[in-house]
Amino acid sequence: MSIRLASLMTALPGCLAQGIIWGIMALGLYITYRVLDFSDLTVDGSFATGGAVTVVLIIAGFPAWAAILIALAAGVLCGLVTGLLHTRLGIAPILSGILTQIGLYSVNLHILGNKANQALSVDKYRLLLSLRHPGPAILVAGLLAAALIALFYWFFGTELGSAIRATGANPNMSRAQSIDINRMKVFALAIANGVVALAGGFMAQYQGFADVSMGRGAIVIGLAAIIIGDVVRKAVLKETKNFSIRLIFVIVGGIIYYVVMGVALWLRLPTNDLKLFTALIVAVSLAVPNLKKKGFRPKNSRRKREAITHG
Repeated sequence: MSIRLASLMTALPGCLAQGIIWGIMALGLYITYRVLDFSDLTVDGSFATGGAVTVVLIIAGFPAWAAILIALAAGVLCGLVTGLLHTRLGIAPILSGILTQIGLYSVNLHILGNKANQALSVDKYRLLLSLRHPGPAILVAGLLAAALIALFYWFFGTELGSAIRATGANPNMSRAQSIDINRMKVFALAIANGVVALAGGFMAQYQGFADVSMGRGAIVIGLAAIIIGDVVRKAVLKETKNFSIRLIFVIVGGIIYYVVMGVALWLRLPTNDLKLFTALIVAVSLAVPNLKKKGFRPKNSRRKREAITHG
């Protein structure tokens, strides 16, 4: 038992580093899911695009920081495609994201040289972070997360950022206030997928390879991070409208999710069931607040209240 516990403690720093990286991805998803109220499924493709671009450019001789910035730009282009499909061609939000995601699979294959994956050795290239060194990886990912939270807090307080938030909150009222809501949607989708691709680039460096399917299920993990973060925030701080606090708890949600995954693996749950486990976590996290709003209470507690009332 002590040996198994030691293995869990050894794995926790890696879970923490991955949790922060996936939390960064969830920050991008937060813009579309919470701020814009847009169901964007592009992220499964743009996450892999960020990883593929980063790995290929580093192998080609680019420094890691430059490869990451170009990956961010590639993610911005992915978001632009989804936004234009929706605003210019009138395709529904979910379908526009699905179409972009499907197209990106082929694009990512071409980026990787028609290979399903491409390795990136930390021994051969100078990377920003690596799973071999979880301590520095946590520091780098944590600093990036803090910088993004500060940047988002500033940006969404500007006139343009406020217009994006207004578009998500009430499109009709925003249109009445002469806000070009289509432009705001495209802009927000571009920013969101840029951040998602940025996270994909960091994940590819951390794990030492890029895979054409590395973004599969990213939407579920991102939603899990957002929802778990919301549940924890409300439990700790009750209700708060502070935007920066909400963003911080998105990262916290990503960390909690990956720590739970690490514990699940430590308990030797079948790896084939991890996706099912993730879906259950998201379903429960979504259901609990709704059940509370409907006044759901366990039968035992209801009987106790009736007994006290009737004395």
